[in-house]
Amino acid sequence: MTRCLTNASCNVHIACMGIKTISLKREAYDRLRAARRYPTESFSEVVLRASWPEDTISSRELLAWYRANGPVLPDAALERIEELRRSDRPPVDKWASR
Repeated sequence: MTRCLTNASCNVHIACMGIKTISLKREAYDRLRAARRYPTESFSEVVLRASWPEDTISSRELLAWYRANGPVLPDAALERIEELRRSDRPPVDKWASR
């Protein structure tokens, strides 16, 4: 007796996966490509494997913290930075004398 598969005897499950097209700078694409563990690993797998820090702070929270706590650097360091900023000059143009 020969048995053959028919539509009635075969269940097919198709997992639908949403697709979203994104644009990346070339550098981002190259880094993503380099992060693959094996040549056929998809970019989705690489992104899902990545870890994203959860301890981020918003700019509003950072500003509130700064206003409450003041500068993080000691006064001497801030004064030195300000001194360097005031004395900062553009680099010498090596092409100007040609």
